[in-house]
Amino acid sequence: MPHIVKNAFGPLMIVLILTGCATVPSEDRIVREAEVTLLRFLEKDPDLQQWLDEAFGYAVFPEINKGGFGVGGAFGHGVVYEQGALIGRTTASQATIGAQIGVQSYSQVIFFKDEPALRTFQRGNFEFSAQATAVAAASGVARTTNYEGGVAVFILTRSGLMAEATIGGQKFTYSAFMP
Repeated sequence: MPHIVKNAFGPLMIVLILTGCATVPSEDRIVREAEVTLLRFLEKDPDLQQWLDEAFGYAVFPEINKGGFGVGGAFGHGVVYEQGALIGRTTASQATIGAQIGVQSYSQVIFFKDEPALRTFQRGNFEFSAQATAVAAASGVARTTNYEGGVAVFILTRSGLMAEATIGGQKFTYSAFMP
């Protein structure tokens, strides 16, 4: 095995194990992280404020950790808002296969145009190929992005580097906050 591949493989496996087995963050912590994440998105593109104001709902994932070497995976925790009110928790998990190597951490916001789109997400019937549908947050991008199937997805890279040409998709879970 070439030296560089051997050196990348060990840390990659550690990241995959840690992202899949990470402890569940407390409700307070994940809400604080989601608020900070929204501010980071708005700093990158102030036009996202209109999306926050007009969307029926949205899910915020402060950090999704991703890694791959031929086969890849990603996992992250988030929170869900309906018409600006916090309503529940969510997780994102992703599996991919194909040419890929690296590790990456990114934030993600999923906007739901209307009530049917949000309800589909809450029922756990929501999945998509993140590579095909996500838009990288950058100044002016929000103005030119449209909903696709009632959903729009924005991502913001936090750290790392990932080279990939893969197939796969993200799957989500949802649980309502208990009163």
